[in-house]
Amino acid sequence: MFEFPPTDEPMPVDGPNVVPAATVVIFRQPRTGTAPELLMLQRAKEMRFAGGAAVFPGGRVDPADRDLAKVLLPDMPIERAAAKIAGIRETLEETGLLIAARTPVSAKEAADARAMLLKDGRLAPVLDHFGWELDTDSLTLYAHWCPIWERAFDTRFFVHDLGTGSVDVEVDATENTRLFWTSAAEALAMAERGEIKIIFPTRRNLERLAQFSSYGEVLEDIARHPVRRICGSFVDQNGEKWLMLPEGTGYPVLGEPGATLLRG
Repeated sequence: MFEFPPTDEPMPVDGPNVVPAATVVIFRQPRTGTAPELLMLQRAKEMRFAGGAAVFPGGRVDPADRDLAKVLLPDMPIERAAAKIAGIRETLEETGLLIAARTPVSAKEAADARAMLLKDGRLAPVLDHFGWELDTDSLTLYAHWCPIWERAFDTRFFVHDLGTGSVDVEVDATENTRLFWTSAAEALAMAERGEIKIIFPTRRNLERLAQFSSYGEVLEDIARHPVRRICGSFVDQNGEKWLMLPEGTGYPVLGEPGATLLRG
């Protein structure tokens, strides 16, 4: 049976040909209520991956992300460093929000930066043009998922806290149709009511995040469950196939029936 290497090592040559990717779970504290809100976007139905589903911002790691990671994060393992850069770039591209900037960024600057990024495709020229520096330590590795099949997304999940206050975001109409802020518990309730669709990884992570009432509690949970590369596996339960996660990774719900599965 194929075994995954540690989370900061690339796949061995005899493993599946996977696609490195990054996802960022962005937190903000709402003006009312106690549970932090998360930024989610609804994918266009035409998209090959997770078409029509509500997901967190993110996407694949590009070669330019690796180049910038080598410059900004030379002491960090390249797979994790490049995923951090990709997560920041994809968030700006998909939502118009620049996260992890060391100095405040206005809505006008973010919009101009996004336009430049959409035209060029690389984050480095955008940072140089605006004179911005990144605080990459503000992104904390939360989870690492990768199914064992060809061209699967080998995805590192990061968490990032915006703090308080309203945030201007704008949907990328080429890949997504809607942006919204919601608590993890409410996102799950929306899915149960049929208002949104969520794929297996998003549902499991929302269930995990719904246990906590603050960003600090999420960081404490990460400390209790060191990140390792995990994947689901199909097991037979009373004649029915279930997709299950391994135990000990911090997830309160480990699986669901294959018949009801939405994987993307």
